[in-house]
Amino acid sequence: MGQAINAAATVRRRVAPRPWVGAVVVPAENSEHAGFEGATDGRTGSHAEVVALAAAGEAARGSTLYVTLEPCSHHGLTPPCADAIISAGVARVVIALVDPDPKVAGQGIDRLRAAGIDVEVGCRADEVSHQLAPYLHHRSTGRPFVVLKLASTLDGRTAAPDRSSQWITSDDARLDSHRLRADSDAILVGAGTVRSDNPSLSVRLPESERGPDDTEPLRIVLGSAPEAAAMRPCLEMSGDLGAVLDDLGARGILQLMVEGGATVAQAFHEAGLVDRYVLYVAPAFFGGDDAIGLFSGPGAPTIDQLWRGRIVDVARVGDDLRLEIEA
Repeated sequence: MGQAINAAATVRRRVAPRPWVGAVVVPAENSEHAGFEGATDGRTGSHAEVVALAAAGEAARGSTLYVTLEPCSHHGLTPPCADAIISAGVARVVIALVDPDPKVAGQGIDRLRAAGIDVEVGCRADEVSHQLAPYLHHRSTGRPFVVLKLASTLDGRTAAPDRSSQWITSDDARLDSHRLRADSDAILVGAGTVRSDNPSLSVRLPESERGPDDTEPLRIVLGSAPEAAAMRPCLEMSGDLGAVLDDLGARGILQLMVEGGATVAQAFHEAGLVDRYVLYVAPAFFGGDDAIGLFSGPGAPTIDQLWRGRIVDVARVGDDLRLEIEA
């Protein structure tokens, strides 16, 4: 399953709004074989299971198939994967997660078991749930998975009193944030950020990290962007944030990265619409109370109303720390 998880990670930026899935066929006659590997083939090609089965050929008969997401049982862009698994003569299927998509939702598992295949569900489910969080959230709620990206000093400040802010974090941290952009289907900022910083919101990664099918995220501004704004062409949106997320979900946006500024960050946070906070912390202090904070607007009025989450990952990135926090 670890091999399947790694295979899925290699195609994430090339398959959305489809899920990035990995699969490995382990032949029955040679348990020491590394396995025949497959991953979702782009936005219209074969699913991971079919790719792995094709690589295995006759070795799939009597084999064990490991796959990160439940095989489909319906006709979509491709024929049902469950049928391909049955036809290949696979004896056992190990699945990390049930697919919450109503078109699947256990039906693939039922079809496999009805054909006499041994099916196990839940192997390394926590890891795959984290890897596929945007897809799972979108299929369960109809909305994109919202990642709020923040960067601050150790005393929680994002800009000096004169509003200057470049650069608080290191080159390594900024490169890592571009990887986060590349993993997202859309990036959102407020109109104030567009006017003050004029960001391009493009993905800037080394050629070694870019694939031929990688696409730029959709750029979104809450409000309007000047005609000469660097982020154009962009989508201009306004109104209730929940309605904005419903609209983006209907457009097939699985992951939305919110980059600010502080007013937009506070609006998403206060509304409880952030699914994951990614905070880059630099080993620096402004050392006073007059610099700009992470959020702009009223916060928790009492300690009893303090928002508390859980840290799901901590990593050192250059001289900085990268924290991932979820509710």
